[in-house]
Amino acid sequence: MGKSVLIVDDSSTMRKIVARSLRQAGFDFETILEAADGQEALSVLDESRVDIILSDINMPNMNGVEFLREKADNPAIANIPVVMITTEAGSDILREALQLGAKGSIKKPFTPDQVQKTLGEYV
Repeated sequence: MGKSVLIVDDSSTMRKIVARSLRQAGFDFETILEAADGQEALSVLDESRVDIILSDINMPNMNGVEFLREKADNPAIANIPVVMITTEAGSDILREALQLGAKGSIKKPFTPDQVQKTLGEYV
């Protein structure tokens, strides 16, 4: 069974950029799922098997930190690795995300090499 990734960002353009960067970095995900915020991501995770999640922090409805808290409370999805994709490098909210279990972060704008280096450990 091929691997799957969930990209969570309120910008559909950014979700497409992330998906393209994954392909350019050499990742061959069988399924690329998308969600516009943390709440929608939880719904996707209820219905689909996901191997890794790439999530923005600043999103409407449920931001990335709130998403990490909700995900941690659900044993069925708690162990899926999450990498934050954000402009918030070095900020308190990114530190909070890492304390809540995010495995790493990629700062926007990013290159496919940065995506490969950060995700390579988890995929």
